[in-house]
Formats: sequence, structure tokens, C-alpha cells
Amino acid sequence: MSDVTRILSQIEAGAPTAAEQLLPLVYEELRKLAAVKLAQEKPGQTLQATALVHDAYVRLVDEDQAQHWDSRGHFFAAAAEAMRRILVENARRKQREKHGGQLHRIELADADIPVTPRDDQLLLLDDALTRLANVRPQAAALVKLRFFAGLTVEEAAAIIDVSERTARRLWVYAQAWLRVEMKTLSEGQSLAEK
Repeated sequence: MSDVTRILSQIEAGAPTAAEQLLPLVYEELRKLAAVKLAQEKPGQTLQATALVHDAYVRLVDEDQAQHWDSRGHFFAAAAEAMRRILVENARRKQREKHGGQLHRIELADADIPVTPRDDQLLLLDDALTRLANVRPQAAALVKLRFFAGLTVEEAAAIIDVSERTARRLWVYAQAWLRVEMKTLSEGQSLAEK
């Protein structure tokens, strides 16, 4: 049993100092995952990797909500989901009228070029991913691990307990399905409604 798995078991059992022991062991990996996710965001992003890691970590080890971790992989899958939710919540917050609503920063040099905001794309992806989870849960789990946690196909396959070959097929399927679903969502009709 790895140190991380042992400490996760202690957190589950309610050990008061276990959460403090876990952070140093997983911090660098979580920070790398967060940096990858934030590098894909539009320029001018106000959320930093450190803040994303800390917000995700607080959600993962919240003492008010008992979490059950089967393994280190399960923990990182949950971390990917937590980061996804934080990024989506941040994108939704930015779209609210009091935060600028549909206003988008445009650099003066790019003023003549139409800009597609990444927040809109992230929200479309979140909606499409939720729909994919209803149709193919394993494919949705794989996308979350690859896109939001930055894992390789091999790493994600191990976490969702499928062969690498199956994971590669799921990845190709999910990419195509999400591309079509996001397009239909942006046009106002989803595949699930057809």
C-alpha cells in the first residue's frame, strides 16, 4: 500500500492530521495537473494553478463530507472532477451580468478579428460531457481524466480499469461524440434530444 493510499484510508477513518500529511505527497502532481488545465484557458485568466489546487484539495478532504477513496487513482480521478467543476463554476461566474456577462476582453491589435471566448467552449464541453456520461459513463470518465487532469491514455485506462486498447477506442469515440454534441448544443439542439 502506497503512502498516499494509506493516508487516504486514514482520512476516511477520520484521523485529524491525515489531511495535513497528504498535501505534501500529492501537491506537486496536483499543481502540474492544474498548470496544464490553466494553460489551455484564454489569456488573462485570473485563476492561478496554486488557487486551483488549493480549491480542489479543500473539496477533496472536506471533513464535513466523508470521502471514500479506493486508491491513489481514485483520488486523482476525483481531483480531476473537482478541477473541472471549479473551472466550470469560474466560467459561469464570469458570464454573469455583474461580472461582465457577454462582454469579452479584446486586445486592440485584434479588434477586427471575431473572438470565440473559451468560457463558452468550456460550458459547452461541460454540458456535452454531462450528456456523454449518461450515454457512455466510461468514455466520460476517460475525458475528465485526460482533459481536466492531464493524464495520458495509459494512466487514465489504469484508473478506470480498462485496457489501453479499450481506452484508446473510448477516447476516439468520446472526441467525435463531444465534437458533434458541442456543435449541436451551440446551434441549440443536442444529440440526446434527437
